[in-house]
Amino acid sequence: MATAVAPAPKLSFRLTTTNQKRGFLAAWGGWALDGMDSFIYALVLVPALTELLPASGIQATPANIGYYGSVLFALFLAGWGMSMVWGPIGDRIGRVRALMLTILCYSLFTFLCGLVTNIWQLAVLRVLCGIGIGGEQPVGATYIAEELDENTRKMGAGLMHTGYYFGFFFAAVANYFIGANYGWRWMFIFGGLPALMIAFIRFGVHESKKWQDKFGDSPAKRPSMMQSFGALFTPRFKRDTIVMSGLFMVSIIMLWAGSVYVPAAVTQLAIRAGNVPADAARIASYGSIVLAIGTIIGCVLAPFLAEQFGRRTAMALFMTLLGVSAAIGFGYVFYLPDPLSTFFVVVFFMGLGGANFAVYTIWLPELYITDCRSSAIGFISSIGRFVGVALVFVLGSAIASYGSLGVPVAFVGCTFIIGLLLLPFARETRGQPLPA
Repeated sequence: MATAVAPAPKLSFRLTTTNQKRGFLAAWGGWALDGMDSFIYALVLVPALTELLPASGIQATPANIGYYGSVLFALFLAGWGMSMVWGPIGDRIGRVRALMLTILCYSLFTFLCGLVTNIWQLAVLRVLCGIGIGGEQPVGATYIAEELDENTRKMGAGLMHTGYYFGFFFAAVANYFIGANYGWRWMFIFGGLPALMIAFIRFGVHESKKWQDKFGDSPAKRPSMMQSFGALFTPRFKRDTIVMSGLFMVSIIMLWAGSVYVPAAVTQLAIRAGNVPADAARIASYGSIVLAIGTIIGCVLAPFLAEQFGRRTAMALFMTLLGVSAAIGFGYVFYLPDPLSTFFVVVFFMGLGGANFAVYTIWLPELYITDCRSSAIGFISSIGRFVGVALVFVLGSAIASYGSLGVPVAFVGCTFIIGLLLLPFARETRGQPLPA
């Protein structure tokens, strides 16, 4: 006798209160501006280092640009790893206030990147930018999960994550009009604009419903930062914390291999095809737009796939797509005689696979209670970046040794296999309500 299969829960995106609408806009907007700021550096990597390396006593050869670019990527990852502190802060002082502080942090230090005179100053600021940028996602994701009801939070999580890649689009458009015409410094200065978002959040958004219902206005009821962080390693949550940290680490490695190097790769391909640097910058913007469109589509699909097939299967699909397309794009297409148009097609599929992060935005809040939810998302989305730091240094050395970024990046893309091996140990939460 065949066993009846329960239908997938119905998804909707109906925001019923003013605070839900404003809160979603704040989380989405903060994540979009976060994505814009983080991608600005990838877009201006080549022209910025071409100017700053000689000013720092280093020859601006393609190999040196690739190597020091990787070092700065690694420092940014280290800063993002340090950003796990925002999780306990969000559990202690509330999601809204923590969200404002993260936006202020990354806006200020991105702006200052436009004023540097050597690579060492830029290195310090990239660490500080990472601390701010890395904090927005866990706080915003926690807010969305707790403010929206069960029928809307999953779709809201997927749609919120599109914000980061709309940020790629904003950065690419800004690079087309600002970077290509006025130079890389003005791109960083433009990156200071997200600070204006703070006023909207301060006067228009209230705390999430679940956090307010549980803790109210009484600080005495709230867990201390140490308590909320320590809960992640209690018997109840320890396995989830370890497994999901490993999975997220794989996703981070693939992101930096398969997505963040896209502008540099397209720039090099465009120059190889005979384009002048200004035109190459515009072509790199086109590549970034294609990447962003692919990921936005994937983020919209993610809630449907996660509800239809479960969180683990959806994650496996996205990881495999990103890893395989990165391996083919950088390992094969990058070296073709006339690769630009074909590389753009592969970039689109990299973008689709990059939507695996939207699955985390749905999945992680379902694994933890309100007392430690922000801490959990902050820790899991940050700790793997320290491993990513070491790998980026190795990748930078491999690029310098090999003489190009194609094959080394392709090998890193193959780490999706590790993710597939970890997935069976992850706890499936399909059909379960958000824990109180």
